[in-house]
Order: sequence, then structure tokens, then C-alpha cells
Amino acid sequence: MPVPSSPLRKALVAWLYAAALMHLFAGVTLAWAGHSGLLDGYLNTIEQAFWGADTVPATARAQQVWWLALFGATLQSYGLYMLALVHIGHRLKSRMAWGWLIVGILLWAPQDMWISAQARVWSHLWLDGLALLVLLPPLVWLYRHDRRTSLTDNASSNSNHG
Repeated sequence: MPVPSSPLRKALVAWLYAAALMHLFAGVTLAWAGHSGLLDGYLNTIEQAFWGADTVPATARAQQVWWLALFGATLQSYGLYMLALVHIGHRLKSRMAWGWLIVGILLWAPQDMWISAQARVWSHLWLDGLALLVLLPPLVWLYRHDRRTSLTDNASSNSNHG
């Protein structure tokens, strides 16, 4: 007998779909908006972290915009992969998809936080902490929920065949 779908599960999956789409949108923005002025405040923060009060060479901004575009393209692929894993986890009720998302976040976050702390870019630490706070609890809950669901389904399937 299948386990009924949980309203909390539906809400958490919707949240993760939204998070994946936000990553995709942010990646597009970073890749294509560097010269638009939209990201000037952020770029100024990075310049201050590396150049301090010194005059920032014009080539430094050009290089930052290039790195931002490169990172944006990478973030787009991450967002797409995240979207695919959320979809697979949702449709198949697969704890494996949630597990891979958890592992990916736990691989990324400490490194990103360490690199940001070394450069004294504190806004990244806050953003990374927020990402951990809003992504890990739903993923862990879904992993545990779908694990229980698959164990229940396997147990009832085995009892039907025994």
C-alpha cells in the first residue's frame, strides 16, 4: 500500500525547485550583466577587499567582470543540475537524489566559506551560511522521508511476495 504524499514534502520540493531556478537565473545575470552597472555595488565590495583604499586599476574591473561571467556560466549549469536532481528526487521519491544534493552542498560550502574568509569577503560568508540554512534542512528532511517511504514500500512489497 503506497504511502500518501505529505503536504510538507510538496512544499519542500516546491522550495527546492524555486532555489534551483534562482541559481539558474542568478547564473544568467552574472554571466551577462557585468558591464550593465547592475553589479557595480558588488564589484566595488570585491575591489575594496583586494585593493583597499588604493586606486583600483581599470583592468581589475575588466578581469572581475570576466571572472563573474565565467562563474555565472558555471552557476547556470549547477542550477540546471540541481533542477534535474530535484525533479528526479520528486518524481521517483529517491533519497539518492537528495543525498547527492546534500553531498554537493557540503563539498561546496566549506571551501567557498574558507576562500571567502581568506579574502575577507564577509558578504559571501553570510550568503553561504544562508544557503546552508535554507537548503540543508529541507534536503535532509526529504532524504529521511523518502528513505522511510522506500523502506515501507519495500517491506509491503516483500510481504506481498512472501
